[in-house]
Amino acid sequence: MRKLENEELGRKNILEFKNDAKTPIVFVLDNVRSLNNIGSVFRTADCFLVKSVYLCGITAKPPHREIQKTALGATESVHWKYFKNTKDAIQSLKQDGFQVFALEQANKSIDLFSFQPPKLGCALVLGHEVHGVSQEIVSICDGCIEIPQFGTKHSLNVSVAAGIAGWALFQKLCK
Repeated sequence: MRKLENEELGRKNILEFKNDAKTPIVFVLDNVRSLNNIGSVFRTADCFLVKSVYLCGITAKPPHREIQKTALGATESVHWKYFKNTKDAIQSLKQDGFQVFALEQANKSIDLFSFQPPKLGCALVLGHEVHGVSQEIVSICDGCIEIPQFGTKHSLNVSVAAGIAGWALFQKLCK
């Protein structure tokens, strides 16, 4: 076995990425404060050909040196949009025909692995590192999706959660 060189990976350039069909997923960052998390979500979005990343509230916007550390250029390939508040982002998504789900622990949440995303795609709201997705936002979402957890901690890092959920949704939407 031999590790592949970067040139052997057959990666798209930015123009090819922008012209390629996108996975009908939008990541919505609801007041995510960590610039490293924001950059990591962009990189995950690039990996799974996610349609867009919506940055809301206190979530920082590119270009930013600290975002770039983890995004590694993904802010150049992935479409993104900024909203002053998350509620406006969700209203815009719903007007565009998206169903919106918070990635949050809630009394009626759906297990990520049981969740069947709408074929037209969905938006996934990821929340603040300490407080999660706000109740105001949970209340206007079409539902909540939860990543099952079995240890002593009650949450995952937001960028890790985006990666797990992004992969699960990508598999279900691209079969």
